Amino acid sequence: MKARRISPYLPNAVPEVRERMLKELGLEEIDQLFSEVPEHLRFKGRLNLPDPLPDEYSIRRHLDGLLAKNRNCHDNLCFLGAGCARHFIPAVCDEIAAHGQFLTAYSADPYADHGKWQALFEYFSLMAELLDLEVVGGAMYDGAQAAATAVRTAHRLTGRRQVLLPRLMNPETRQVIENYVKGLDEPVVELVYLEHHPESGLLDLADLKAKLGPQTAGVLMENPTFLGGIEVNAAEIGELVRSQGAEFMVYCDPISLGVLAPPAQYGATLACGDIHPLGIHLNCGGGQSGFIATPGEMRYIVELKDKMYGVTETTVPGEYGFGHVLFDRTSFGSREKAKEFTGTGTNLWAITAGVYLSLMGPQGMAEVGRTIMARSRYAQRRLTGLPGVRARFTAPFFKEFVLDFSESGLTVAEINAALLERGIFGGLDLAERFPELKGCALYCVTETITRQDIDRLVAALGEILPGGRGEV
Repeated sequence: MKARRISPYLPNAVPEVRERMLKELGLEEIDQLFSEVPEHLRFKGRLNLPDPLPDEYSIRRHLDGLLAKNRNCHDNLCFLGAGCARHFIPAVCDEIAAHGQFLTAYSADPYADHGKWQALFEYFSLMAELLDLEVVGGAMYDGAQAAATAVRTAHRLTGRRQVLLPRLMNPETRQVIENYVKGLDEPVVELVYLEHHPESGLLDLADLKAKLGPQTAGVLMENPTFLGGIEVNAAEIGELVRSQGAEFMVYCDPISLGVLAPPAQYGATLACGDIHPLGIHLNCGGGQSGFIATPGEMRYIVELKDKMYGVTETTVPGEYGFGHVLFDRTSFGSREKAKEFTGTGTNLWAITAGVYLSLMGPQGMAEVGRTIMARSRYAQRRLTGLPGVRARFTAPFFKEFVLDFSESGLTVAEINAALLERGIFGGLDLAERFPELKGCALYCVTETITRQDIDRLVAALGEILPGGRGEV
């Protein structure tokens, strides 16, 4: 057997233990386990990895050194959004999420874990109230997954194959949807992209009317849009979509619903999005969880792919328990015959969002929504007062807005690099995602950004931009 280095991180790495395992399997060396892998696909060299650190203290110092290289939102002022933004996290959210009884929140049967299912039932109830819809599906991997499932659901409900999407939608969500509708031989759903009005940045109604027809399974609209705009024609869009017998799907930011009407009130039949803003930290790619909600009609309920749980009475008067609802809908119940596959759930974040919603209540959600709108509007007004900076779109917005720096003589990358030197994360450079928005950046202002923070950004840009005169 080839000599191998003992790894302190891998179980059963001691040669004697390996030999006993191989003997039990009737093999002479580990490479025989991979005999089905073609020789030309096997890596023969040594991975470019450092030697293992033998003790816990050395590992801790090494990891602390790596983490110290990060530029985080605690030490820097952050105006980045684009789907993940820094919101205030009440301490009680972390306190409840850290309770040991929720360590199994990923999954488990409702019959033996009543505390967890009580918490989840409260989350579903609160989300249904927030969205003004009767049924909320299980917590999904993220908002993009929820949007993709909404698209596939519209296809199943109508039997049609065409779905209309905004061209300027969140590009990461669009990529997930494009991947999710692929079939073995041909796409399950044909995606058609809608243009935007060049001045407002909102959906172009003339383009929608031209592309919408009896072949359309559904229309997915973002509200607020990826670029922050509020779709002021949402009700008219909903009427147009429903007039063709199609499903009206709305991807929304739940933290906006304290000040904006929920999608159901302007005709949405499927609402989806991500609960990340509801008490969940920025989390290195995690900290996200998708939701999907529908009317309480059975034709919608049977199409939802994830586990759902209902409250039922028991044999003891006044006592209740939780049980599966239409379990055969899911891939757990019907395996490969299910309509969609159910993958990673995010129940711990659902519980956290439930804590946040119960703490905030209607008044709290309205206050945070008004705060975000006021501060983002103040930021846009101050920033567009700088030389060479203008607002790219005219539509009202929530939390995010697009600034055009084309006339400043500097690229967004140059501006962001200069801001980073001053401890500020600037807006998202949109050029790579949308070439027609070259020179534009997407800025995000949440309730965590104060007036003083905005003034600091304005002052920094005043120093950076030619002719800025160090504005304050």
